[in-house]
Order: sequence, then structure tokens, then C-alpha cells
Amino acid sequence: MISFKIFSQDDILSYISQRDGETKLGEKVQVYCPFEEKKEKTIAIEVLKRSTAKFVLIGIPEDIGVRANYGIGGADTAWRPALKAFLNLQQNPFLDGDNILVLGEFEIPKPIDVNINELRNAVEQLDNSVYWLIEQIGLTGKIPIIIGGGHNNAYPIIKGVSLAKKVKINVLNIDAHADLRHTKEGRHSGNGFSYAIENGFLDQYRIFGLHQNYASNSLVDYINHNDNIQALYFDDLLRSDTNTQKQFEMLLDGLKSPLGLEIDLDSIVHVLASAATPSGFSLNDIRNIILSNARCFDYLHICEGASISENGSTDLLIGKTIAYLISDFIKAPHPRNVARP
Repeated sequence: MISFKIFSQDDILSYISQRDGETKLGEKVQVYCPFEEKKEKTIAIEVLKRSTAKFVLIGIPEDIGVRANYGIGGADTAWRPALKAFLNLQQNPFLDGDNILVLGEFEIPKPIDVNINELRNAVEQLDNSVYWLIEQIGLTGKIPIIIGGGHNNAYPIIKGVSLAKKVKINVLNIDAHADLRHTKEGRHSGNGFSYAIENGFLDQYRIFGLHQNYASNSLVDYINHNDNIQALYFDDLLRSDTNTQKQFEMLLDGLKSPLGLEIDLDSIVHVLASAATPSGFSLNDIRNIILSNARCFDYLHICEGASISENGSTDLLIGKTIAYLISDFIKAPHPRNVARP
């Protein structure tokens, strides 16, 4: 059974390395239902609304969708390091923990049967749990930030936001891959956006940094003949004299809200992911894109990263990498400067 663990203040504090003279972000973030003597065991919209936080952080530690797509497992290992790194950032005038509610994490059992069909059935079960929670958050007007797991979770996230907003939403995906594989294959990490389009939840879809080497003839043809899909290929970015941030703005131009931002960590060089790459964006490229952007997104989804992959590879910096991206996303719409005395 898939369940959701709601974090308490003690859960949050267990991740923090406290030091005299410093206040860590985790000491200031909000938790669900701090106003009640007895903790709620299920998520209620009314309780979420009481929080003054604008952003709601949740984790989906799973790699079922990746393995259902014949990928290398390990995407379930990024959430905890990311949470620890994020909570140990400094509370300061640039980043205020009171604006963030750390809701909790999905508890997802490892499938006993690793048959592809069974894995894909398990992804469908996860879809139902994820979209419901995202819808509840969306109904409060707060912005969900979802970390960990495969890109399969894009579908239930898009579905949840769309149902909450009662309209199709638009999405910009920073990714080396389009994840538009056929829905007839069954659910996995490679067809989240296909499902979102087919089921009427995704309107305009933009892919930033798609690698030509991983785009099949049928995919290129599909993109070229679909007015609602546009891709800016990474290969063309390399050839262009226009900087990455400007190209991002051009692709974003015209997209109306509701608007989601997806970041697949396999788009960043040397980050451990299910499809790690030696050629792609640098972390600073992505940070520059986020920090320079004035648009307000309706959600952020960071996925496919791993601290330990199924083949034994490790990435000791994955937590800090994700923490940078989360904090940049929160700071970008309302940059704060320290006034000089």
C-alpha cells in the first residue's frame, strides 16, 4: 500500500545540524497542522489553508517508473539528501523558511514482482495517490514543489494542478528527452507528458534542451506536426550566439498560467541520473535560468536524480544540487536584498 507520511516538527529537526549563532532554514519552515494539539492523519484543505506558507514541499522517493522504462534504478535515493541539504541552508533575508511548508513524503514499497507489466501497473497506482495530493495543494492556491522519483510523476502532477485549476495547464520541461513515448506501452517514466496530453490535462508543452541524438524520427515528426508542442534542441543552443537565459525566455514567451516547471536532472552534466549525460547544461546554467526568470510558476518538479544508482554509482552532491534549485525557485519571483546601514 502506498501511503503518505506527514512530517512533524521532530521529523524536520532530525535533519538539521544546529550551530550556535546560526539559524537554519529547517528551524523556521512550517509543518502541517501546527495549530492543533493532535496531529491530523490525513490532508485536509481547510488545514492547509491555515498555513501562511506559499510553497509546499513534498518528496516522492521511488524508481518504479524508471525501471518500468528499462532505466537504471536509483531515483528513490535523491529525496532524503535533498531535504537534508535544503533544511540546512541558512535562514536569512534572502530565503525565509516561514514561507515554506514541508508537508512530508510518500512511502512507496518496492514491488516484489519486477516484471515490466507489474512495474507499469504499480506506476498507475502511484499516479492515483500523487494526483490527489497535488490537487489538494492546488485548491489552496499554494505552489507545490515535488522532489524525487522518475519523470513518470509529471503526469499525476499535471493532472492534479489541472483539476485544481479546472483548466488545461501549460508546462515547460528542461530535459534531454521529450518523454512522449506512446501510451499503449503502459505507464512509465518515458510517457508522462503523452498521458497528460491524451487525457486532456496538458495544453502547451515546451521542451528546453532536447538532445537530437535521443529524438527518434517519429518523435521529431510528432513535434513538427503538433502546434501545441515546441522543442528547443540543445544542439541548436550550442550553435547559437544567443545566451541560454535569453533562449529560455523566448521559448517561455506566450505561455499563459497555469504554468508548470519541470527539471529533469539528466539535462545537467555529471549529475547522477537514470540517463546521466556528459554533455548538457551546467548547474549554473539552470540556476541562471531560474533566478533570471520573473514568471510565477504553479509548480516545480525536480526528478530523475540519484545519490546511489542501481549499478553502484554515487553522487555525494545530489542533495546540494537539488537544494540550490529549490531555493532559487522560491527566491526568483521576489528577490530580496540586504539593505546597507
